[in-house]
Amino acid sequence: MADSSSSSSSSSKLVYFVIFPLIFLSALVIILNQKPSTSYNSWPYFHYPAAAAASRASGAVAPAPAKHDHLPMKQGTKNGSKSDKSTSNYNSDNLDMVEASLAQARETMHEARLNNETSYDPDYVPEGSIYRNANAFHRSYLEMEKLFKIYVYEDGDPPLFHYSKSKGILGIEGILIHQIEISKFRTRDPGKAHVYFIPLSVQSIATYAYVIHNRAWSPLQNIARDYVKLISTKYPHWNRTLGRDHFILGCHDWTPTISHGVPLLFKNSIRVLCNANTSEGFKPSIDVSMPEIYLPEGTMDGLIGGPPPSDRSVLVFYAGGVHGPIRQMLMDQWKDNKDPEVQIHEYLPKNMSYYDVFRRSKYCICPSGWEVASPRMVEALYMGCVPVLLKENYAKPFDDVLDWSTFAVDVRVDEIRDLKKILMGISTEKYVEMQREGIRVRRHFEVNFPPKRYDVFHMVLHSIWLRRINVQLHDAHET
Repeated sequence: MADSSSSSSSSSKLVYFVIFPLIFLSALVIILNQKPSTSYNSWPYFHYPAAAAASRASGAVAPAPAKHDHLPMKQGTKNGSKSDKSTSNYNSDNLDMVEASLAQARETMHEARLNNETSYDPDYVPEGSIYRNANAFHRSYLEMEKLFKIYVYEDGDPPLFHYSKSKGILGIEGILIHQIEISKFRTRDPGKAHVYFIPLSVQSIATYAYVIHNRAWSPLQNIARDYVKLISTKYPHWNRTLGRDHFILGCHDWTPTISHGVPLLFKNSIRVLCNANTSEGFKPSIDVSMPEIYLPEGTMDGLIGGPPPSDRSVLVFYAGGVHGPIRQMLMDQWKDNKDPEVQIHEYLPKNMSYYDVFRRSKYCICPSGWEVASPRMVEALYMGCVPVLLKENYAKPFDDVLDWSTFAVDVRVDEIRDLKKILMGISTEKYVEMQREGIRVRRHFEVNFPPKRYDVFHMVLHSIWLRRINVQLHDAHET
């Protein structure tokens, strides 16, 4: 009996003091070794709007996905087969190499920022108040030129893919799609790519696929949904990160809504949008605001330049249709008033030239219409008129690099009645400085054929580069 009791006691001690601790330690090791699919770096190299900071703080930017969330099995393999594992290892190795190059670039940029280092550049060295941190931007830009690689999916046929109109108010969409496809940043080796471009054109979808009077979004969203399904079953890149290193580009107002039809595209991917409205799901820390640029003849010919401040007799100018509540409020308060310094019209008088009045004006109003984007902002910069941004929830282009307060004026909607008072309250010296800075910053909004360093093409790519370098990705298949 004593032997039996002693044996039972020994067994109990073995369970409590050996087996249970081993189980607990094993569970702890498994938990600690799990990798999230995404982690964000906290280094503050560049400014992000408050909305982005709030989004990051809440954890809503890019939550780690479940292990098998939206991961279709590869064709011709069974889950867990040798072929599946070898492909996963190959993809993971490629991603690790890409992340290693980005880590080195981050360190270089970090040192430039901390040490306030300047870099040699034979063409242009960013400096002055128009930049939030000129040296950090310059080093980041040079690292982008040296490292950044974009893989363009070749699937899909024009006009819905690989093509968009390059003229008209939405022409920047077609111009940039074409320039990306032929640029030096494009790589034919997907294993070397930092980002993957989905060459979908929403402008083309609206032109060629939209059925007039059909108010259903699903047929248009299905075009994007089917393309993502195609690339996610044909290639490993989408599944590897659940789309976090993929991007789309669109200037059409429907782009956000069509992207919303593909949940992972809307939530995870970089969306380069003209309609950068934070109240409609635009995420400044992930998405990219692209300027809407209207080139009537397809080039900048005749658009650049204007007289000096002393030859501008009109205080403020706007002419345009009444699209949306902000413009209606502007018209209700100021339309066709008798003040010669305040030229605000729905339709210009026949004896007036739109661009001539732009060039005779000190300030040019750039209000939202039905959507937040407007080409007037860039037209003002082109012609030496200080932009007055009358918008709500608008994420300004290149705002993580440029300090818009040095070359533009923000006016709140509830300040429309005080518009003249606000602008008259800006001293002549301050206005002249803002006009001069607007001319300096103009290079970042110019459209060139072929692209030139630091122009709008390169600034859009740099914005994508920043969003990619600011996140560290892991293979979603890893645990």
